[in-house]
Amino acid sequence: MLSLTITERLARARSDLRLGLPVAITGERTVLVAAVEALGPDRLEQMRALGPLVLAITPRRAETLKARAYDGDVARIAVGTAPLSWLTAAADPAGDLASPMKGPFETLRGGDAAAHRVGVALAKTAQLLPAIVAVEAASCEGLTTLPAAAALDALAREPLLAPVVSARLPMAASEAGRVHIFRPEDDTAEHYAIEIGRPDRDAPVLARLHSACFTGDVLGSLKCDCGPQLRAALAEMGAQGAGVLLYLNQEGRGIGLANKMRAYALQDQGFDTVEANHRLGFEDDERDFRIGAGILREMGFGAVRLLTNNPAKIRMMETHGVKVVERVPLKVGQTAQNAGYLATKALKSGHLL
Repeated sequence: MLSLTITERLARARSDLRLGLPVAITGERTVLVAAVEALGPDRLEQMRALGPLVLAITPRRAETLKARAYDGDVARIAVGTAPLSWLTAAADPAGDLASPMKGPFETLRGGDAAAHRVGVALAKTAQLLPAIVAVEAASCEGLTTLPAAAALDALAREPLLAPVVSARLPMAASEAGRVHIFRPEDDTAEHYAIEIGRPDRDAPVLARLHSACFTGDVLGSLKCDCGPQLRAALAEMGAQGAGVLLYLNQEGRGIGLANKMRAYALQDQGFDTVEANHRLGFEDDERDFRIGAGILREMGFGAVRLLTNNPAKIRMMETHGVKVVERVPLKVGQTAQNAGYLATKALKSGHLL
């Protein structure tokens, strides 16, 4: 009567991975997966006692390690008797320059890699390093269990968000402010819509999709232009008397604050933003802008004048039911410290700067 939906099981699985617990993925066979970042030595040995261990990583991380991703979207590497320190070094690029040769690797090919795909995808959505240890098991009693096919399908679906509450909030940008809270059904982070004035739902609204940036928005970081963009967007909406700013909790282009700090540490070693993300095992940008389109539709907006320098946001809006009638440039916050960051955004991510 009270059985869990696949979405609820995924929420439990993310929590379990962050705690260092294995999750059981079922399909042709049952495979236990655990996130390398959170795994302790005792639990690793318990998994090793069940059979041969496999390390699964993304093609981006595999490229750095010179391992082959025979499965296309995931690389499977035989672990053998390697200790936890070896797994950690393979997952985390912090020591790549000091210790570049971690192989040779026995990269696996053939067989079903669905469980490994689920594990890596779950680690990403849990904002952990995208590297998991896997082992086949005859029993999974007491562990969160996920059917592989259903899990992959659910992870690919557009997130569903429900409005929770809204309340008036006078702000420096405008006394006529209102904050709306939206909660996703999958128990990931809540997202916010800041409404300025009373925008006409029948006309294109001045809108901004702003991804959370703790370092820029709160600390005034000079490494990015996020804080100035946030304040400039709100100020422009206040000056025009209407607008909506979506504050999406997708820190670090969707990889989370801990991984963003890892990327910053790699940048201190000489890598640019994109290179750092790739070495960590992530894509250039892991954000899901479908969330923004969903919130706008839920609020009754069908067309926007989008404050952005990022063409990807425009494409995603158009693809998911929100018409972009105008791109409004937002070129603020350039500093000597973020010149390289902005140049990389223009060269490698197509930002119009």
